[in-house]
Amino acid sequence: TAKGTVGKEQVRWRVVGWQGGFSSPVLDGDRVYQVDNGANLAAFDANTGKRLWLFNLGTIQKASPVLADGKLYVGSENGRFWILRPGPDKPVVLDEDQLGTEQTPEAIIASPAVADGRVYLATMDNLYCIGPKGARRAAAGGGKTPARGTATAKANPAASAGPPTHLQVVPAEVLVKPGDSVTFHARLFDAQGRFVREAVEDAAWGLEGMRGAVNAGHFTADLQAVPRTAQVTVKASGLGGVARVRVIPPLPWEYGFDEAEAVPPHWVNATGKFAVRAAETGTGKVLVKLADNAFTKRARVFMGPTDASDYTVEADVLSKEQRRQMGDAGLVAQRYQFVIFGNHQRAELNPWQPETARAVTAPYAWKPNTWYRMKLRVENLPGGRVKAMGKAWPAGEPEPQGWLVERTDPIPNTHGSAGIYSDAPVEVFFDNLKVVSNR
Repeated sequence: TAKGTVGKEQVRWRVVGWQGGFSSPVLDGDRVYQVDNGANLAAFDANTGKRLWLFNLGTIQKASPVLADGKLYVGSENGRFWILRPGPDKPVVLDEDQLGTEQTPEAIIASPAVADGRVYLATMDNLYCIGPKGARRAAAGGGKTPARGTATAKANPAASAGPPTHLQVVPAEVLVKPGDSVTFHARLFDAQGRFVREAVEDAAWGLEGMRGAVNAGHFTADLQAVPRTAQVTVKASGLGGVARVRVIPPLPWEYGFDEAEAVPPHWVNATGKFAVRAAETGTGKVLVKLADNAFTKRARVFMGPTDASDYTVEADVLSKEQRRQMGDAGLVAQRYQFVIFGNHQRAELNPWQPETARAVTAPYAWKPNTWYRMKLRVENLPGGRVKAMGKAWPAGEPEPQGWLVERTDPIPNTHGSAGIYSDAPVEVFFDNLKVVSNR
C-alpha cells in the first residue's frame, strides 16, 4: 500500500543468498516462484518470504517461468521444457521434454508465450507451438477468434468489483495515415485492477492538438498531408483518460529545421536527447544530439511506421571534437543501420549492432566540425533477400557513384521504421533529413 519513495521501512521481507539473477519472479496469489541461475525453481511465501519448496530443472538457467491456466511453463538452457502444476508443498510434473539431445540440447533462453490456448516456445534452434491444431481457439467463451487489431475482448464484469477508480483508453497509442479511422474504448477498473464496465453512454470524448472530433469513440484523421500528433481524451464516472494519436503521411518526408521550434512531436525516443537550435555557423537551425547527460549518450530515434519498406534515408551530419573525442552518427532504415564512427574513423553497416558477424565495415576519414552527407538505401529483393547500401561524402561535393558499404542479407529485415542514430560524448548535428521511397 506504500506510495512515493519506497524506503527500508517499507520492505516486508528479503531473502539473502538466493541467486535469482537472470530469471524474473512470477506471483501466484500468496506464492512467488523464481528460478535461480542454477535452474532451481523455488516457491516463496509472498507474505513472509519463507521458502516453501525447491525443484531442480537442470544446471543453467536464463528464462523466466510463465504462469497461465494454473500451470508454470519454463525451460532451461539444457534444453529441458517443463509444464508444472505448482502446489503449496511441491510442484506436480505434468509434462517434461528434452529438446534436442542431452549432448546437443536446444538451449532455451527466452520465456514462453501463451496466447489463444497455445504455448509458444523459442529455443536457440526452433520455434515450437504447443496446443490444438487447426483454427485458433477463441480467447474466451468459444466461437470465432476476434480479428487481429480489434478491441472486442471485453472482460465480463466481476461480481465483486468495487467502484471505478481508473479509466483505461484502448488502444493507448495509434499511428495512422491521413484519412484512416480508429475506434477507441473507455474501460473502467476498480482499485484492485478488476474490470467494472465499458463506459459508453456516459463517456465524454474530446480531441486535443489537431482539428477534428471523436464521436462516441470514433476518430477519423483528416486528409492533411503533414505529420502531426494529438491526444484523444475521455471522461466518465468522474475519471479521465488519454490516448496518443500520431498521423504520418506516406513518403516522401523532408526535415529542414529552420522553421522548427522543437524536435518533431511524432518522433519516438527523441525527447530530452535531441533539440533544435541555431547553428553556430549562423546558417539557420539544426537538430542537435545533446551531450549533457551520460545516461542518454546513445540514442536511436524512430520517425515513422514500423511496416515501412523499400526506402532511402539521407541526412547531413557533423560531429564536434573535445579532448580528441568525436561522436558517432548514423541512419536507420528497415532495421538496418549505417554509422560513421568519429573516434574509429570507419563506416559500418549492420542489421543489428550487437551482431558483429553480419556487419560490413570500411575505413572512413571523418573530420571534426565538418559537414558530411550520409545515405542509406534498403531494397527488398525477389526471393526474400534484402540489400542494404550506405555511403558518405563531404557535404557540397558531388555524390560518389559507388557505395561505401553494402550487404545482401539472406536473413532479412523486410520492414521497419526510418530513423537516426547517435552515440557521442560531444554534440552531433543533423540537418537536411530526407526519406524517400525507392519505388
